Parts: sequence; C-alpha cells; structure tokens
Amino acid sequence: MIEDLQHLPRLVKRRRPLVHNITNVVVTNFTANGLLAIGASPVMAYAREEVADMAKIADALVLNLGTLSAELVEAAILAGKSANLHGVPVILDPVGAGATPFRTTAALNILREVRVALVRGNAAEVANLIGETAVIKGVDAGEAEAEPPVDLAVRAACRTGSVVAITGREDVITDGLKGYVVRGGHPMLTRVTGTGCLLTSVIGAFAAVEPDLLTAGAAALAFYGEAATRAYVAAGNRGPGSFQAAFLDALSEMDQYPLPEEVLSGHRVSAGRGFVQ
Repeated sequence: MIEDLQHLPRLVKRRRPLVHNITNVVVTNFTANGLLAIGASPVMAYAREEVADMAKIADALVLNLGTLSAELVEAAILAGKSANLHGVPVILDPVGAGATPFRTTAALNILREVRVALVRGNAAEVANLIGETAVIKGVDAGEAEAEPPVDLAVRAACRTGSVVAITGREDVITDGLKGYVVRGGHPMLTRVTGTGCLLTSVIGAFAAVEPDLLTAGAAALAFYGEAATRAYVAAGNRGPGSFQAAFLDALSEMDQYPLPEEVLSGHRVSAGRGFVQ
C-alpha cells in the first residue's frame, strides 16, 4: 500500500484520466482546477442529452448531489447506467443526505439504479443512506458522532455493496472485509467551500488508474490529507484564501514527495464489527 501511495499520483499524471463530474454549481471551478492540478482531465457535463455518451468515454464518473434537482438526478442515473455498461467506475458523493427527504431519496434512487463502486461522505450522510438517523445541518455533519465511524463504514459497505469512505477528523475506508484508517489533513479544509467535493473527484481520478477501489480510495485519502498539511505550512496561517491557493499548488506537487507511512494503517474486519489488527 505504501508503494501505491507513491505510485498512483504519478500514474494519474502520466495517464491524465478523463473524470466526468456531474457535480454542484458551487464547486465546479474549484473541482476542475483541483483535478487539473493532480494531472487529471476534468469534464463537467450535465445535460441529459449527452451524459450517457460522455460517461462511456470517461475513465471515471463522479456523481455529486450538492445542488440537487430532479433533472440532475435523472442525468446522474442515465450517466451511471452508461458507465456501468462500459466498465467505468462510478463514485457517489451523497451531499446532505438526511438533511431533507428529497436528498435522501435521490441518493437512494441512484444506489438502487446504478452500480456504485465507491461512496464518499461524512458520517451523517453515510448513516442516513443506510436508514440510520444522524444529525446533519444543511449539507454539513453534526458535531457529535454517536460511535466511531469504523463500525458505520463496515455496515454501510456490507449493505450497499460499495467501498465506503467516511471522512472526518480521521478518514475510514472499507469494502466490508478489510479497510484502512487514514490520518492527516488539516482543519483549514473545513473553511474552504468544496474541499470535500474535490476529494471525491480526486478519488475518482485515482479509481480511473487503479481497479482496486479500496486501494485507490485509501491512496487518494492519504494523498489529499498530506497535501492539505503541506498547504497549511506553505500558506503561513494567513487564512482560507491563501490556503486555497497553496492547496492547489500542493496537489500539483504531491507526486514529488514521499508520503509518511504513519498516515495509513491497514486492518481486516472481524465479525463485521470494526477493524482489528
């Protein structure tokens, strides 16, 4: 896995995968710039008349429910089915699932209609996807978490059949049988709009070049967190504007630096309840 952490960012730059994003209008520019920074090729295509055609030529499809509408859900399902038909991995970011019945239903409809390879969300979003109540405010998770996200991630992976990544103070990713805890990142990420959405698209870029979605997702989480740590130092604690610019720079340079092994710990799952050594 540590070798993958070093190898996959370079592979993304070498292959320049086409990442088709059906994402929210708040983050489109930042997402495109972030994908360009890591060496991927972003495309934002939303029209139902073309999403199936775009998805089939992409290397990964990212579905983001941030600014939700019935038209977006329809386009996402059309694109997702096309991606499934052509072997393109589908990554779902169920932004705000649980905040309103419409959001929750939309995410569940996509999961029912489309074979989603990986789900990336915060603990509240993931909990609501599997029918468990969790506090969510707008599109942000509540401060309190009733349990460690490891157990929740395992349950969600088993119920959805997808690799599940739950991001927060520590990130957890699992396929229900094995998984990783990823440490790193910086609180400044929460003060820039779209960093979670960009993370999902970065996972998509890694998934485009690595068929093992658990490996791709864990490597992307570690890569992203370390870039944030480096960006905060480079920005000199001058605030979110400076951090955002420094973060894009750090993303573009991360393939040049070795990632510390301590950001990642691997585990297997015992009896469906959490990770054990």
